[in-house]
Amino acid sequence: MELLNKTLKAIASPNEESKIKAKEVWDNLVKPIGSLGSLEEITIKIAGMTGEVHNKINRKAIVVMCADNGVAEEGVSACPQVFTMLLTESMVKGITGLAALSKFTNTDITLLDIGLKGDIDHPKVINRKVAYGTKNFTKESAMTYEEAVKAIEIGIEVGDTLYSQGYDILGTGELGIGNTTTSAAILSVFSGLDPDITCGKGAGLTDEQFSLKKKTLMTGLELNKPNKEDPIDVISKVGGFDVAGMCGLFLSAAKNRKPIVIDGFISSAAALCAVKLNPMVKEYMIPSHLSNEPGAKYMMEQLGLKPMLNLGMRLGEGSGCPLAFQVIEAALFTMDNMGTFKEASINSEVLVDIRE
Repeated sequence: MELLNKTLKAIASPNEESKIKAKEVWDNLVKPIGSLGSLEEITIKIAGMTGEVHNKINRKAIVVMCADNGVAEEGVSACPQVFTMLLTESMVKGITGLAALSKFTNTDITLLDIGLKGDIDHPKVINRKVAYGTKNFTKESAMTYEEAVKAIEIGIEVGDTLYSQGYDILGTGELGIGNTTTSAAILSVFSGLDPDITCGKGAGLTDEQFSLKKKTLMTGLELNKPNKEDPIDVISKVGGFDVAGMCGLFLSAAKNRKPIVIDGFISSAAALCAVKLNPMVKEYMIPSHLSNEPGAKYMMEQLGLKPMLNLGMRLGEGSGCPLAFQVIEAALFTMDNMGTFKEASINSEVLVDIRE
């Protein structure tokens, strides 16, 4: 708990002066004022994070938290639980969707076993296992309060290490059969929305399986009665080790004043938990895309953030992050390489700020 408390206390507000200066740079570039929309907003937000007006992304990584969820035994996923292990092994082989996108974008992958049901002995899999999967939250709490804290602190430690090694930005990813169920549960707790709204078909379910999934979610919420005023209690009762670990990554980014990218639905659940622990964490998050999972838009409403892409994706793994990295790098490059009104001999006084 000591590392978590220190981290929460160390999180500061963004540098408003740097944001103002970054906006001034954009407003003097040869274009209608505000016409590059989100590209301008992203660089201004990053300036506030780092305190530097001009920023570059030299090294980027996606952290994939791998963990099994006990609630999977209720049949909430079309995939058997062994798929978590198989997908983790496939990530090692470099044959998953995230692996392909990461290769294309020159992004490193850090793979963590934070709660797999089995063991993988491979140098590319960092063993930080809290337990061999969570418990079935329809029968008891998914994990103890202490295990939730431990998983969050593992995320903080991993984030701190990667940022100290020179990574400029991190993405958040996961592998875990049943984790759309845990994420929908977390959303229902914080939003007050019914599972009929927050719950989706995840990796694909029949109508009968989907109905069972929603009933399972409701059973878990009624049994455990998570306290929405205590995000750690929520994670421990209906969450997963992957969500807890990613929550820690978000906290680490805010503490280190570095950007971090939200992937999809599960990653958003972790982001929501982090923001509930310290609202300032939101200032260091960049959402990549709007997941096709039905509850995703409600996640974004709860976070008060707007995804930059909408590609109908629902793979998870962290797959939205490499695409977001490209947009972010394009925005930073454009800011530093466009010419000014002065260089173009254009009088900008006649222009109207289209953001207003």
